[in-house]
Amino acid sequence: MHARSFIALGVLAGAAVFASSSLYVVNETQRAIRLQFGEVVESDIEAGLHWKIPVYNTVRLFDTRVQTLDARPSRYLTGDRKGVIVDSFVKWKIEDTTRYYEATAGDEQSAMRLIAPRVDESLRNEFGRRTLVEIVSEQRDELMIRPIEELNEALLREMGVSILDMRVKQIDLPTEVSNSVYERMRTERQREAREYRAQGQEQAERIRAAADRNREVILATAQRDAEILRGEGDAVAANIYAEAFNQDSQFYSFLRSMQAYREAFSSKEDIMVVSPKSEFFRYLETSEGRR
Repeated sequence: MHARSFIALGVLAGAAVFASSSLYVVNETQRAIRLQFGEVVESDIEAGLHWKIPVYNTVRLFDTRVQTLDARPSRYLTGDRKGVIVDSFVKWKIEDTTRYYEATAGDEQSAMRLIAPRVDESLRNEFGRRTLVEIVSEQRDELMIRPIEELNEALLREMGVSILDMRVKQIDLPTEVSNSVYERMRTERQREAREYRAQGQEQAERIRAAADRNREVILATAQRDAEILRGEGDAVAANIYAEAFNQDSQFYSFLRSMQAYREAFSSKEDIMVVSPKSEFFRYLETSEGRR
């Protein structure tokens, strides 16, 4: 019984080893190929549990999720012979596992090394067909349409990978060019600033002249109205004085003399040199003004 237990355990262990070497799992994000002595006998194996013949078969798994190739900044010449520094990236994924394996031996770094120069060549050709103005304008999205289509068709045929997207992250001018461009831009902006200042100064002078003219007109109008009102007031006052004088000339003369005394003697510091017998003091002697 003890020997049979050992035999059973040995059989189970052998079965476990055979199963572990015969079965393999492909995840949802993967595709696989099955090789027979290095030759592909089954490709694009989908996710799930699969079996193989140990030693006789080997399995290679590939990540079929979208990959990113961040290309190094490169210098390109535009159609109008202007140099630009372009920083770009590419989105790609495996479509044909057999071709991908045959082209790269399943090594992702090898795939990157094969894709990078093709991307560089495609962008170089496209930039050479367009001017700098077209490249930096809103047509940048259209700039990538042809390279994506051409590159996708070529790499799908050669490597079994598809190019999903290609984008330009940044476009810079070379240092020796950007300095002169910035200087030109600065000069242009300064010229525009001087023009705006001159226009503003001209408008300010025009507004100031109009304001001065309106001020003179308002002052002249006010002065005219004041003289008219003052003349009308003097006329009314003279009329009142005349009526008062006609009603009682003696009282009118007395009232006017009292007003003259009040104004003459309002300040204690003033000194008057007037004869006491003068006409000015006649109401100080008698209330009737007689001497």
